[in-house]
Amino acid sequence: MKQRNFNIKAPEKRIVPFLIEKIDNLTKPKGSLGRLEEMAVQIGTIQQTLSPSLQNPYHVIFGGDHGITAEGVSYSPAEVTPQMVFNFMEGGAGINFLARQHNIKMKVVDSGINYDFNGLDRLIDMKVRKGTRNYMNEKAITLDEFNLCIERGAQIVKDCHQECCNVISFGEMGIGNTSSSSIWMSLLTGIPLDQCVGAGSGFDSEGVKRKYTILKQAMDNYKGDGSIVDILCHFGGYEMIMAIGGMLQAAELNMVILIDGFIMTNCILAASKLYPEVLKYCIFGHQGDESGHKYVLEYLNAKPLLNFGMRLGEGTGALCAYPLIDSAVRMINEMSTFKHAKVTKYFS
Repeated sequence: MKQRNFNIKAPEKRIVPFLIEKIDNLTKPKGSLGRLEEMAVQIGTIQQTLSPSLQNPYHVIFGGDHGITAEGVSYSPAEVTPQMVFNFMEGGAGINFLARQHNIKMKVVDSGINYDFNGLDRLIDMKVRKGTRNYMNEKAITLDEFNLCIERGAQIVKDCHQECCNVISFGEMGIGNTSSSSIWMSLLTGIPLDQCVGAGSGFDSEGVKRKYTILKQAMDNYKGDGSIVDILCHFGGYEMIMAIGGMLQAAELNMVILIDGFIMTNCILAASKLYPEVLKYCIFGHQGDESGHKYVLEYLNAKPLLNFGMRLGEGTGALCAYPLIDSAVRMINEMSTFKHAKVTKYFS
């Protein structure tokens, strides 16, 4: 299958001074709303308007299983992946209550879960294979599978966009995907692997050491060509590659992308290695409690909105941050100007 190309350009900056002028003339001291002002400028620049809006927000969860779990890299058993998918569909997961709270629609996608879902009508079936191969010994994902995942992730976002969605976030479900993310992080940034490996779903310090030893061995066994795509294929997960495709498509469509925790941050890291301008469309929701998340955020020069000690995944940190983005848009649209409110401008 042919590799998909995206047309991603940095948003045109000519509108920026006009956005700043509008914000500076709202009834407040200049800069007094801090990050809300920065986000309003960013969103207005992405949308190329002085009156940005958030329309029909969507959250997409991609699910997939990882062959590396056979090596004992996860505290949770592999059967948790399909079990949690049933929980998502029944509305009982952490991500569900947040989506309901903030009126965000959800799509759940089977990217490559090792389970046959029968009669689960609202689950989107884009299964590539029942779990990736074990990258301790072989490439986890073939090049054709990689290209298929990119295409399918992009299609999901196209579908959301056709429903007038202009702001989107992504989450994941896949036991073992913190391991894949840790290796991606190390190989794509040069950060030592021991700073990239964390507790995942619950390892203690000894468990983290064992996990590191296993992943270090897998990296030592790697005989690929070192290219970005080869690294992503060798150590990736189907749900992670689909998320990359979704992120790239969202940027091409000039959508606002809200980034979640450790795994999704490593997916946008990977996406940025393919198309650097994708980062201009991203707002980073939170810094999670997975130990490597801080370092990859610093590498990306990203400023997360929240730091709540979260490490659930699913996109929960992104959705917790959504109201702040909404506040930024409401600020620029709903606050009065000094002239309109007949308030004396009380700063120089």
